Amino acid sequence: MKPRAVVLLSGGLDSATSAAQAIADGYEAIALSFRYGQRHERELEAANTIAQHLGMEKHYTVDVPIGQWGGSSLTEANQEIPTEGVNPNAIPSTYVPGRNTVFIAIALSLAEAVAAETIYLGINAIDYSGYPDCRPEYLEAMQKVAGLSSKVGVEGKPPKLVAPLVRDSKADIVRRALQLGVPIAETWSCYQGGEQPCGVCDSCRLRDRALIEAGVEELATPTGRQLYAEPG
Repeated sequence: MKPRAVVLLSGGLDSATSAAQAIADGYEAIALSFRYGQRHERELEAANTIAQHLGMEKHYTVDVPIGQWGGSSLTEANQEIPTEGVNPNAIPSTYVPGRNTVFIAIALSLAEAVAAETIYLGINAIDYSGYPDCRPEYLEAMQKVAGLSSKVGVEGKPPKLVAPLVRDSKADIVRRALQLGVPIAETWSCYQGGEQPCGVCDSCRLRDRALIEAGVEELATPTGRQLYAEPG
């Protein structure tokens, strides 16, 4: 019997790659997605597609409506999604207060309930939008919480939090996704909903640049190809 891992699956490129890595590492991967009050469900549709493509037999989608109290342009329709490019020195309005902490807490509950020994997260500290809960030191702190907050932790076997992409560049993530057979075109990283990615939000910009750097320019948005393609 394979060991189990809970995988946080948003439907974006990073989480899909993390899920594929968990499976490649020999785990029976259980997908966990969240409806947290985001302005669209396009990413959840992508999460379902990715889970099916990767053969994940169990996929939980949990309602945690933390978006109802606002504080982020991803949950408040009256706030504009930033489109001026990533500022590495500022936390953008797309940061959702406490989101990863809530997600990890629920993942710890699921992991203990189903005897999963590992939790895979797609967080990344290199090419990211400045979120404080995507840093290695944050992950280390939450690992301590895992050891203190559960029966299995007290018994000395807390679920291990694994972030296989945390120190990868975005282009390296694309390359890993290609190696692992992730259907990149089916993932959704755009902060907007709609039929096609907007190409100008922070997430689209990071993704498009990485796709072009990794040699799969055809998967980038038309806007991204204009912004980042090599001249000539």
